[in-house]
Amino acid sequence: MSKESEEFSTEIVQRGVENSGPNAGSLSFSVRVRPRLPDFLSSVNLKYVKLGYGYLISHRLYLLLAPPLLAALIARIGKFTWQDLYQKYGLIEVLFISALLCLMLYFYIDFTPGSTYLLDFACFRPSNEYKISKAEFIELARKSGNFNDIAIKFQERVLKKSGIGDETYLPKGVFGPGYRNSLKDGRQEVSMVMFGAIKDLLAATKVKAKNIRILIVNCGILNTTPSLSSMIVNHFKLRHDIHSFNLGGMGCAAGITAIDLAKDLLDAYPRAYALVVSTEAVSHTWYSGNDIDMLLPNCFFRMGAAAIMLSNFHLDRWRAKYELKQLVRTHKGKDNRSYKSIHQREDSEGRKGLSVSKDVIEVGGHALKANITTLGPLVLPVSEQLHFFTNLIFKKKKTKPYIPDYKLAFEHMCILATSKKVLDEIQKNLELTEEYMEASRKTLERFGNTSSSSIWYELAYLELNSRVKRGDRVCQIACGAGFMCNSVVWKALRNVGRPKQSPWIEDES
Repeated sequence: MSKESEEFSTEIVQRGVENSGPNAGSLSFSVRVRPRLPDFLSSVNLKYVKLGYGYLISHRLYLLLAPPLLAALIARIGKFTWQDLYQKYGLIEVLFISALLCLMLYFYIDFTPGSTYLLDFACFRPSNEYKISKAEFIELARKSGNFNDIAIKFQERVLKKSGIGDETYLPKGVFGPGYRNSLKDGRQEVSMVMFGAIKDLLAATKVKAKNIRILIVNCGILNTTPSLSSMIVNHFKLRHDIHSFNLGGMGCAAGITAIDLAKDLLDAYPRAYALVVSTEAVSHTWYSGNDIDMLLPNCFFRMGAAAIMLSNFHLDRWRAKYELKQLVRTHKGKDNRSYKSIHQREDSEGRKGLSVSKDVIEVGGHALKANITTLGPLVLPVSEQLHFFTNLIFKKKKTKPYIPDYKLAFEHMCILATSKKVLDEIQKNLELTEEYMEASRKTLERFGNTSSSSIWYELAYLELNSRVKRGDRVCQIACGAGFMCNSVVWKALRNVGRPKQSPWIEDES
């Protein structure tokens, strides 16, 4: 019974004064029970620990073994002179040995993964005409006539506890009477935010559009023909042989998925630039109906986009901000509850929207737990890993296993700015300090949930406050429909000072 109680949170809600019945005139209360994040400290799934070490071995073991083997071989061969080789071996044997050495060197270089550098990134800030406060949101929703009283009160209650501030951005056309999602509105919104972010990025990096070889765009709901990536190719006149990709339906986790795809492509195409664009069309996710499970995205999603420039040029190391160190993707789609926790559907009147189930927090917690457990062996200090395994082997029965301190692995964390409740649960379970959560909370307050681009607004916040120093490790974590949880770790190559342009700078004027 105690184990079951840990999986739920309770809340006493005042329902008001009873109007009739034997308790008329007295206050009425109810107890609301909701699923909560699983306790990360209660258990460890060894399957994901094993998976993490599998990644470690497959990515690094040959790098550790090849140099000493090659050194031993060279030391052995170094004792021979060319005259000794000619005396002991014939010309064919000498050529064969030389070819074998060259082949070994080729395979070592070819299988050694090249570095992926993050030159810079840019986040778009809409103009002030799109700013909306929580009070204005409710007022416009009420005037639109699209929502009944129950839907209005629900959105008002959610916004009050959301952690979202009064200066987020939203296309106010969605409050029009009888509003229905249209391709025209969606295209106008994404072209504004994507083109704005890319323009700022190209100005910051000095990379010419014609030199971009790889383009990846991710947008969860809006998928047009021609694609969003084609819109960018057309607008910026990118090269005709560009490798262009358009990712959809993956929600907030798709930004890191796009980074992973870009890395793989950069490994395949040396001396190349990759442009990654992450966005969401709020006007296309908007729901103008009264189904409660489809109203949450209205309350949290806001306008935004991020553009990221990646490179595998060796010389770019000297001007890049970060180097990609680790990336782990976790997909829980084989579980039906996870798969159905967030899905797009139509209500009884044919209105489209995103349906968010009551299980989403619990599902997201399990996905996050699996992801960080897999990530641990790749990032944690050896001392922490030894402590973990020692405790795991010699621990007494009925005692909780030792959970490594992930604060030792990263100096900064950018956790998707989903909602205040989710951030509170993550902070509690991972035992993170307020400093680690600051960027996520400030981004949620100032910009709301901008979907997959949210983690980049958080990194922009850290940069504006000159928090990122040379050698610092930054972990970005995002969850999305599917259900997926992705994480990526960047290492700062220099002290990152205050940028000349940032979505946060206006706040200081």
